[in-house]
Amino acid sequence: MAWRVLNHWLLPVSNDPAEHWQRVQLNRSVDAYLAALDPPACSAAEISGSAHAGKPWRSYVSLNYPEFDLCGPLGERGTYDVVICEQVIEHVVDPCTAVANLRDLCSPGGHVVLSTPFLVRVHELPMYGMKDYWRFTPHGLQLLLENAGLEVESVHSWGNRKCVVGNFDRWPGFRRWHTLRNEPDLPVQVWAFARTPQSRSSTSP
Repeated sequence: MAWRVLNHWLLPVSNDPAEHWQRVQLNRSVDAYLAALDPPACSAAEISGSAHAGKPWRSYVSLNYPEFDLCGPLGERGTYDVVICEQVIEHVVDPCTAVANLRDLCSPGGHVVLSTPFLVRVHELPMYGMKDYWRFTPHGLQLLLENAGLEVESVHSWGNRKCVVGNFDRWPGFRRWHTLRNEPDLPVQVWAFARTPQSRSSTSP
């Protein structure tokens, strides 16, 4: 019992993904990237989320499942300067089609931000019909994006064994005693920044 109390104190559960230990470095990296794009000059779409809705975009929309299916036919193409897809790609049935649709949602030269967990437990959302299908290493995520015709600017990862263990049965919020040291062979999060080609002639079906 004493161990459980200590563990609860050391790894406090957080229901806010923005506070999760596993996402601290991911969030900092994505925020810095998006800030450098000059949000007031950009139209943005976020897939199945609204974490970036508060940024000063020129325009913003959240495209949520099941009304919007990332693996389904697109009703619009080339619409957005920035498309953000965080913690979604592991839940889609066809990641190749999903990433091709991310590309096609972007205007020529637009930006795609994609993140996904790696060394975390299986997590599913039955109430939304969302299963957990995939994991991608940094090399795998880069290959997925490149095969969709995207120009990968950079791929990143973060994790360490303490965070891996800390996420075994809970999503702990970050506290000052949690290390942010990175162990590249133990990634908890993997993310990438990519661009669509200036011309669509080489990538469009």
